Amino acid sequence: MKKTLLFLAFQLFFLTAFGQNLEYWQQRADYEMEIDVDDSKFQYDGKMKLTYANHSPDELKKVYFHLYYNAFQPGSAMDHRLRNIKDPDSRMVLKDESGKIQSRIEILSEENIGFQKINSIKQNGKSLNYNISGTIMEVSLAEGLKPGQKAVFELDWKAQVPEIIRRGGKNTKEGVDFSMTQWYPKMAHYDRFGWHLDEYIGREFVAPFGNFDVKINIQKDYIIGASGKLQNPNEVKGYVAGAKVKATKGKATWHFIAENIHDFAWAADKEFVVNKQRIANGPEVYFVRKNDESIAENWKNAEIPTLKFIEYMSKHFGKYPWSTYTIVQGGDGGMEYGTVTLITGKRSFESLVGVIYHEIAHSWFQHMFAINETVDEWMDEGFTSYAENLAYLEIFNKKREPNPNMAAYESYFNLAKSGVEEPMSLLADYYDYNYAYGVQAYNKGQVYVIQLGYIIGEENLKKTFLKFYEDWKFKHPTPQDFRRTAEKVSGLNLKWYENLFVNTTRVIDYSVQGVVDNEIQLKNLSNFPMPIDLLVEYADGSKELFYIPNLELRGEKPAEDFEWYNDAKRTILEPWKWSAPDYSVKVTKEVKKVIIDPTLRLADIDYSNNIYNK
Repeated sequence: MKKTLLFLAFQLFFLTAFGQNLEYWQQRADYEMEIDVDDSKFQYDGKMKLTYANHSPDELKKVYFHLYYNAFQPGSAMDHRLRNIKDPDSRMVLKDESGKIQSRIEILSEENIGFQKINSIKQNGKSLNYNISGTIMEVSLAEGLKPGQKAVFELDWKAQVPEIIRRGGKNTKEGVDFSMTQWYPKMAHYDRFGWHLDEYIGREFVAPFGNFDVKINIQKDYIIGASGKLQNPNEVKGYVAGAKVKATKGKATWHFIAENIHDFAWAADKEFVVNKQRIANGPEVYFVRKNDESIAENWKNAEIPTLKFIEYMSKHFGKYPWSTYTIVQGGDGGMEYGTVTLITGKRSFESLVGVIYHEIAHSWFQHMFAINETVDEWMDEGFTSYAENLAYLEIFNKKREPNPNMAAYESYFNLAKSGVEEPMSLLADYYDYNYAYGVQAYNKGQVYVIQLGYIIGEENLKKTFLKFYEDWKFKHPTPQDFRRTAEKVSGLNLKWYENLFVNTTRVIDYSVQGVVDNEIQLKNLSNFPMPIDLLVEYADGSKELFYIPNLELRGEKPAEDFEWYNDAKRTILEPWKWSAPDYSVKVTKEVKKVIIDPTLRLADIDYSNNIYNK
């Protein structure tokens, strides 16, 4: 009896002491900002009131802020990264006739560097001590922030907008004055994994959700495209015909409000023009670009396809939840922020639509699901690329193969054979090659999703995305959370797949060895077990699709409806043990042809041995 009571007491202690840490929680940061811009110097003064809610089980003695502009100074971590990585981003370096590469940051003059200088920071009215190291500011709190408490931080700072080198800055190649991204002191993210304090070297970010109330005071002739909803369109240029600009000392104030986002961005230029479209039962969509006849036709023609894309995403991946979305010409390529994207605008129609689709898709895979791009960039970029491509095929009536993007597979195969592949679980900043990072994030991440459909079935994959939306929107899910959703929807075990495909660089390679005495002999030439779809065509013209689950699945995927084999009889065989390299399939009729994976969704690095012809 005493042993039983002791055991029960231990269980109670364990649940009390550790149970809270197993529950999901997330912080919140609500921003109120007033910005006064000096457009002649490309500088601004900022005041911020930040209400920070500690929903964690931990008392916080310190908080941290990102000061991204500080990266654009000679000697910064970003500067050194450009000087030392083997294949630096071509936008961020200069190359002379001899091929020598130089970091553009290294040669920035004083008027072209970026900085964010903190004048003061207070917690609930009390001045705080802080230390700035690179792009991270560590702030010691006047009083600890206990679980369930809120604190109000007041910041006063001065910033200089850098020459545009990456993401944001001044005077883009297309003539946009201000591309204001990652531009304000931003509260760092704290979650069950601790503080995320990544030095900014040009990659992406993670942040807590919050509301933004932003007022931008700027010379009255500017037009702004930004996150959120413009509150005073009648007092500024560009949004309402006949608006009377309300100016004080030559400046107008733009007021934007955005709810439940985790980053705020804007761009400004005196030559911007604004077009607006509206989706029935959906958001207002704004197109903000330079008044340039060379791009006007493509931008206008992209408007309706853009609306169709948001409708497609809402149907297949969960309804777009915000009241606006804004596409602004600016930046150095394309980059998503809360309810806004900045993209370069001088593109072909196809390229313009492609980048718009990709960045809007990030409204789901990054901004609605605040994925940590510093850790799980492949989930963010790969899932986005997958959705973008599916939508493009449907909207433009392109042929939809069972594998919607073989090009992503080919790119991944080339990386796997290159000798420079590193695991997708590597922190995004630490890849030895930008090439490897790019293929992992955009292509192998996409392969992960397409191949998941092969493993659990296409219908289950569709249901997984919608269930994921239902369970995880406005939260911070990890790849494990997505995998668990897929497991719950499909009833299959997927831990082995996630572990091997994400955490290792192992490749998949299956082979049809031959047919002997009506026995099809198969071999796993790799150390990566997978389920197998095996299509057999007999000499009499009939077909049979053998489904061989791998033992780890602990179940079978349902039948799929593909024209490649919908006239074939489907037969489920015994599971293939991962520890056994060989497997045989006995048949009763003469075999004419055998194909492993007729839908080409298995990421088999050598398809040449997947087919047997008699």
